[in-house]
Amino acid sequence: MTLAGASATTPDLIRLVAVPVFAWVAVRDIKTRRVSSTVWIPLSMLGAVLLVWDGWIAWTADSYAWSHEFLVPTAVSLGFVVPIAYLFWWFGGFGGADAKALLVLALLFPTAPQYTVGSWTIPWAMTDAETFSSFSFTILTNAVVIGIAIPVVLALRNAASGRFTSVMVIGWPVSWDRIPELHGRLLETPEGRSRGGLDLDALRMYLRWRDLGLADVRAAPDRYRDPATLPDEPNPPTDGAVTAAVRSDGGTALEGEPSSDETTRETTAETSSETDFETTADSDPEYDDPWGADAFLADIEGTAYGTTSAELREGLEVLVDKETVWISPGTPFLVPVFLGLVIAFVYGDLLVGTLI
Repeated sequence: MTLAGASATTPDLIRLVAVPVFAWVAVRDIKTRRVSSTVWIPLSMLGAVLLVWDGWIAWTADSYAWSHEFLVPTAVSLGFVVPIAYLFWWFGGFGGADAKALLVLALLFPTAPQYTVGSWTIPWAMTDAETFSSFSFTILTNAVVIGIAIPVVLALRNAASGRFTSVMVIGWPVSWDRIPELHGRLLETPEGRSRGGLDLDALRMYLRWRDLGLADVRAAPDRYRDPATLPDEPNPPTDGAVTAAVRSDGGTALEGEPSSDETTRETTAETSSETDFETTADSDPEYDDPWGADAFLADIEGTAYGTTSAELREGLEVLVDKETVWISPGTPFLVPVFLGLVIAFVYGDLLVGTLI
């Protein structure tokens, strides 16, 4: 909090530590889509201490500082931003890390800081109204503006490459062999492009559960459609993260089933057409549980990010057939949040600055 006519207070200077922390979590969000809850605990504790400190500074200043510069923005931050974060998480609009990040920001930045750098005062475009508003709300609106711009960037990228399709604003095409290292959602079904398809984390859970690689499945799709090839003791599915550690002494595999060793997988994939489990496309076998999708979902704890057995089967059918598939990376929202934080510090409110 910066009192009218004063330079940055000590609490505001301490708050700058949030910038490198949010830069780190943004990178983590891009690479893994996962951020440990332990990141938010010290930041929330720091926010609580600084909030009390701000309150004491405002109280000892004057009644105007206490009511207008502290109470009003704090009420907006804790009474508006916090419920928004919780409701969006509750209805599935945010992931857990996204909601926690906004809760921490509401606690860390209830009031608008100002910093003097040489002859510059930042945020340099902040209006008088913004000075007495909730800074966490400014960060949130900046993040939303940036998030809205992402589909525009995707559309322009695809248009420049001549890729005009109904999903060009939410995704792009990738080679099938990149799927195991990507987060996001498949935008295709056997019937064509779709705005909602198989979650790639759920796909990794399934493959790890079966102790298979995607290359294995593509090499012998008829074989692995047969639920008789499911392992007696499946591997732990993990949480589907690209970097998750997978148990190497997985379940007891059936004869001819590939191991988790990559070399063994390649060898098995090359020779799988000679095994007794192989069926031909002409035979068109009917199974009660193709790909063992029902067995997988019934065996794991919880759900695979809401994936249904139908979505899993459709996704597998696409991935064993196509060389290039469309995926949506989703919006790693901590990236817009970090950018919104930096812009708020340097510039102010993007939305207000655009409209005024």
